[in-house]
Amino acid sequence: MLRRTPIAQAIFDSDRVEFRVDRPAPAPTPVLAPALTWSRSLAALMLSGASLSATAQTAAPAAEPPANAATLPAVTVKGAADVPADGYRATTTRSTKTLQDPHEIPQAVTTVTRALMTEQQVGTLREALRNVSGLTFNAAEGGRSGDNMMLRGFYTFGDLYLDGIRDTAQYNREIFNVEQIDVLRGAAAMLFGRGQAGGVINLVSKTPYLSDGNTVATTIGSYNYWQMLGDFNKRLGETTALRINVMNRDEGSARENPSNGDVATLHRRGLAASLGFGIDTANELILSHQALRTRDVPDYGMSFDNATRRINTNFSAKTYWGTKSTFDDSDTNISSLAHTYRFAPGTELRTQLRHADYWRAYWAKTPNATLAPTATGGTGGNQTRNSTYKTDTLQTDFNHRFLALGMRHQLLAGFEYMKEDGYRRTLNNLGTATSPLYQPYAENGAILPSTYTGNTYALYVQDSIEFVPKWKALFGIRRDQLDAKYSVLSSPQLKFGENSVRAGLSYHPSSDIHFYLSYSDSFSPTADLYQLSGGAYPAERSKVMEFGAKWLLMEGDLALRTAIYRADKDWERNTDLESTAAILTRKRRTNGIEFEAAGRMTSNWEVFGGVALMDAKILEVAQNINATTGVVTVADSRLVGQRARNAPNFTANLWSTYNLGGGWKVGGGLESKGRRYVYSPQAADASALFTPAGEFKPNTAPAYVRYDAMASYDLKQWSFRFNIQNLFDKIYYDALYDNGGFGVPGTRRKFLMTAAYRF
Repeated sequence: MLRRTPIAQAIFDSDRVEFRVDRPAPAPTPVLAPALTWSRSLAALMLSGASLSATAQTAAPAAEPPANAATLPAVTVKGAADVPADGYRATTTRSTKTLQDPHEIPQAVTTVTRALMTEQQVGTLREALRNVSGLTFNAAEGGRSGDNMMLRGFYTFGDLYLDGIRDTAQYNREIFNVEQIDVLRGAAAMLFGRGQAGGVINLVSKTPYLSDGNTVATTIGSYNYWQMLGDFNKRLGETTALRINVMNRDEGSARENPSNGDVATLHRRGLAASLGFGIDTANELILSHQALRTRDVPDYGMSFDNATRRINTNFSAKTYWGTKSTFDDSDTNISSLAHTYRFAPGTELRTQLRHADYWRAYWAKTPNATLAPTATGGTGGNQTRNSTYKTDTLQTDFNHRFLALGMRHQLLAGFEYMKEDGYRRTLNNLGTATSPLYQPYAENGAILPSTYTGNTYALYVQDSIEFVPKWKALFGIRRDQLDAKYSVLSSPQLKFGENSVRAGLSYHPSSDIHFYLSYSDSFSPTADLYQLSGGAYPAERSKVMEFGAKWLLMEGDLALRTAIYRADKDWERNTDLESTAAILTRKRRTNGIEFEAAGRMTSNWEVFGGVALMDAKILEVAQNINATTGVVTVADSRLVGQRARNAPNFTANLWSTYNLGGGWKVGGGLESKGRRYVYSPQAADASALFTPAGEFKPNTAPAYVRYDAMASYDLKQWSFRFNIQNLFDKIYYDALYDNGGFGVPGTRRKFLMTAAYRF
């Protein structure tokens, strides 16, 4: 196990360092390897006693440091052969566009690692994000189908990224090709462009490494669960390697249409290939393509009862309103090129080019509060869509570490261009009202399609300065220019030019302790979401202040952090694309405090957990302008001071495992959320949300605690794992339609058995 202090000192804080592994070794070549390759290569060398420079292969020779560069003392790297390097604590992240240890970032960061996802038998992004405190899920409605989360009480649908590039298309993401998931909390427009106040969720793809390694795994389980995974890495040359990941999963559900026995199902297929040239050298190129195909039968859950404001109890929680004819089909293809040129240690130019093509069509049945499901799908609403979305992105980042006026600088400068082309239209009912029938591509010709094209240009620069020992100041600024065209708006031309800033002050009394104060803001005209607001309102603006502390204990094996924050958002937009009221609230605020732990308590005991306390309230109600008449409608003033939608005051998660020896490991965990409200906050008359006595009583999902358990047995090449999800078969609702119509139950008790073979 690599200890934290030497890693941070050697990789992130120095311009010229000597490494020693049992004996002195030459200075390293100008290489900052990807996290996976670094950890595997370095761990192998420590075990063998070889010098670190052997990993460089044919890397370019080390550049001479500048004349004014400071020379630090030699650092000794120690390893423990009996402790695996891959655990719950991530030691590298690019969530700030610079390769850093999360401990060094003056902002709250949560990383869900591959080890954690594997032990929990996670398949989807949504399942993986149950490990992130302060995060809740929205049900797939209001036109925002696919992955749709709330973080710190704010939407994140515009803040999903794949390897640092915007990935806001509406689809259900799988994690078979994901190495880790980085969640950078707080506004981040200076780094990533338009976005929300909650934070950025960035998926980090698997990449090739310079050794042969293959894993195949099969999982079977309850409700006809069956999955095959393959991860194959082949070294093709001295600095060349190919990696292929494949996935095939089918899954049923405990929920059933009582009239015909139909159930909701998932059918997912995935293929990802990446080819690397010059891996771990000064000139590295990674070509990759990822294809994902889904053919699901969707489930929109249970309705709320208008009388009780609770989930409907007229029907069993296992009642399903859909039929096997309903569908949620999507094809996603993402092709990327990533080139990194390392001029010297701490100086690199990283350029990414991507083309992404997303197609999706769905027909889903919403539940009925009083009428039971029928065999033909005659009760419940029909939600349909056929959509395409294409993006082309060019992104380049320049990182440079240098000394000036006796102070250390870490400079980031970059440029980004993104072209978007979107299309959506409802489907045509080929059947009748009592026996509806929809098909992909069979669009409703009576309704005009909604189209959107957009071009975004951005320039940004940031500098982190160690102005006196142990103190660092950070400041960054970004300019985004958006030019968009719509097909269905009263003002179809939309232009926004917005500035975003990021600032921070860090104090490091020692390398294992970090106190910080940070400020960040963000904006979003919501143009990428095809909103109806056009240019009638200013862009959303969010401002976040955060004070936090990070500690590394157990020689760096265990990371603790806490953060206190205030996040304000102005002109909050509606996510329901069919809504005539574009603005949800005029001003909203979340005050919160978070605690998190990740890593090893001992060499055998690992933990990952977090607690988030949130106070999310409406400060000023919405005001909406009728595009035709110009009439201004102001929302009900009684909503001022009420808790925001789907923002519980308490969330918690915990996962812990213990190595018993002899290859045996046991573990378990929990996920807990407090009560969550769902309602429409822009109503001019919100009397329906209050009791006659004036008590605020919107539709409310109950609080819950879900428990999971795991046991595994590892051999040299084989491993076996047994998971129980929702150990006590708790009925709970983890995804809610934020306007209040329905909630989707979480998984019932599920048994999963996995066998994996490594060769």
